Amino acid sequence: MDDLAHVEQLTDLADLLRPAAVRAAATLGLADHIAAGVTGAEDLARRCDTRADILDSLLRYLVSLELLDHDGNGGYVLRDAMRPLLTDHPLSLREALRLDGVTGRSDMALVGLVHTVRTGEPAHVGLFGRGYWDSLNEDSAYVEAIERASLGQLVFDAELIRDAYDWSAVASVVDVGGNTGAILTSLLDRHPHLRGTLVDLRSVARVAAKNITAAGLQDRCEVAPGSFFDPLPAGRDVYLLSAILGDWDDERAVSILRRCAEAAGEAGKVLVADVNLDVVMRGEQAARMELLLRAMMPTPVRTVAELKRLGHEAGLRVTWEGPVTPVRSLIEFSA
Repeated sequence: MDDLAHVEQLTDLADLLRPAAVRAAATLGLADHIAAGVTGAEDLARRCDTRADILDSLLRYLVSLELLDHDGNGGYVLRDAMRPLLTDHPLSLREALRLDGVTGRSDMALVGLVHTVRTGEPAHVGLFGRGYWDSLNEDSAYVEAIERASLGQLVFDAELIRDAYDWSAVASVVDVGGNTGAILTSLLDRHPHLRGTLVDLRSVARVAAKNITAAGLQDRCEVAPGSFFDPLPAGRDVYLLSAILGDWDDERAVSILRRCAEAAGEAGKVLVADVNLDVVMRGEQAARMELLLRAMMPTPVRTVAELKRLGHEAGLRVTWEGPVTPVRSLIEFSA
């Protein structure tokens, strides 16, 4: 390969327009509109609330990427390669790729990857000046995106929380940073004697409240909008931290644990159900995933020993250890 070929290869690898165009198509819902029979650039522009001339440039570029084709009447038709951008496609990628979505907001920060390489901080901080969760949860524009992403699914072996911990003697639980309520609603559904409180920032708390009501659990569960860096609702039996600490460096993680310890007091427990993503960050083939995770969170890998150390720094002691899976650990702390 000669120097010119190397230049062409690097230029192609560094091209930002191609992913930007695909994500713009996902955001605008172009595949849905074209599949519904809106095929001309001007009609599509009216439907998508865009400039017709610039949208036509995007459409023609998507033709060059072999995602669209001309229909022979001045409009456009979908090629098979673009069908996964349909909202109702069985393997739809639209939500994952749209720029106004939960995942898209995170992916946008990757252009600031150098900040992560230099500092270890999430790329989002370097590019936007604040963390991903702060940006997502405090911006009302993302409420709809949070609602779309709220599927009530348990991930990363979260079933351990519900099934491996002894909830029989627990009357009340606070899901600290409980997101849209998937874990808490699953807990309350499985253990009818439990009462729950979900704490999270304003936008996501609104979505959680809707989900809790939809699950018919509003009489046994309350939502308390707020930050886990501020005082938490006090006097509950268990304070659950599920997949929270990996989003924060050691100093901030200890601060979160201290807030839980303060609220739990001498009688309560702090249950850490942290996600350890070491299983997807091994070897050269895992480099892509490692960079993606490091750009999102400062510490995606913490061992059980490291979690115990954080608990000790927060003034807590280990009172129980649950099973450890390749991606999840379960540790109970007491003051």
